[in-house]
Amino acid sequence: MTDPVQPLQVFLERARQAAPPLACAVVHPCDEASLAAAFEARHLGLCEPILVGPTARLLPLAATLGLDLSSVRLVDTPHSHASAAAAVEEVQGGRAALLMKGSLHTDELLHALLHHHGGLRTERRLSHVFVMSVPHHEGLLFITDAAINIFPDLAAKADIVRNAIDLHHALGLGPPRVAILSAVEQVTAKIPGTIDAAALCKMADRGQITGGLLDGPLALDNAISPEAAMVKGIVSEVAGRAQILVVPDLEAGNMLAKNLTFLSGAEAAGVVVGARVPVVLTSRADGLRTRLISCAVAVLHARWLAQSAADSILKVK
Repeated sequence: MTDPVQPLQVFLERARQAAPPLACAVVHPCDEASLAAAFEARHLGLCEPILVGPTARLLPLAATLGLDLSSVRLVDTPHSHASAAAAVEEVQGGRAALLMKGSLHTDELLHALLHHHGGLRTERRLSHVFVMSVPHHEGLLFITDAAINIFPDLAAKADIVRNAIDLHHALGLGPPRVAILSAVEQVTAKIPGTIDAAALCKMADRGQITGGLLDGPLALDNAISPEAAMVKGIVSEVAGRAQILVVPDLEAGNMLAKNLTFLSGAEAAGVVVGARVPVVLTSRADGLRTRLISCAVAVLHARWLAQSAADSILKVK
């Protein structure tokens, strides 16, 4: 049986050991959960928070929590829209290496990420990844995309896959086995997602998607259960042993992730990838530990992105 805590704890410890701490723009941390998480992340050595929000709201909140705001940098803003824009500017100006969502709507933050003075876009589509440790399941499961792309087309799904593969490498987990999920394992025109799954696998065959091993369409049971894959006669290096689960749409992914969390007791970290820097994107219902592990995952990914950029420069030279 897999301990539901230990696998994600490893990322927390690895992020703490890296030095110096990366600067993290915490966007509008105007509730107790997000402000406390920012200070605890600093206390653990995960990151150095930059608080971006209305000082008039942050000061009394900090006093209530017994926190000293004089020990961190503040960027005063009038409201949540301005907080999102100012946080993006911190990254654009090289003053922050990652972002953490506070008490503002996800849409507000994403709009600034995409549009404020050019935003933080790359050639990739933004996507969200849940990194989950599920009791009774060997190894971690990455579930994507359950928070950003509602009905992704083939091009968006290709980026969703690429982003998740990169995160898997960034966390030191090596080349992943990627299952493109559907309700069935046969390709059929009656279920368009199965055609996308087949196309994604062919893209991987032709080198358009690299760094991982793809198979699909696969139903959930034969993606994660060796017994189910064997019964159905599926011969594949991915079937029954998938590490990344790519869902057909946001609703399916959201239901799967919340099912594992609330019915199976899974522990999860959540991060947005595909932008210039990773974004810690947690729910208002998430506890302190979830926020800290999500921060650790984002820190490790940010360091991997920086190292990859440095390596690319050296290759050019």
